[in-house]
Amino acid sequence: MDDLTELLKGVLEGAVLQILARQSNYGYEIVRALNQVGFDSVAEGTVYPILLRLEKKGLVDVTRERSEMGPPRKVYALNAAGHAALESFWERWSFITTRLRQLKEQQ
Repeated sequence: MDDLTELLKGVLEGAVLQILARQSNYGYEIVRALNQVGFDSVAEGTVYPILLRLEKKGLVDVTRERSEMGPPRKVYALNAAGHAALESFWERWSFITTRLRQLKEQQ
């Protein structure tokens, strides 16, 4: 789908939280997971600022893991606050999608 960038800005944080709810991961793998479900335009330069925000908000725990190539990788894991934020995201998402569906059906 073309030109999803503006629309995605508001939901990528929730998508990253959802990926981390499944398992701990590092940035590149999160980008790959998003790409695999069809968010082809999402790049590392988009995901790393989101991960930094999540870290600053205290929603993820970060550890460093040795890498076979290059410096250690930061591995992100969802903590209790992150799980609560994810639940809140899905509640807000449901609210929005329900209202949009209602608007569409009124026509």
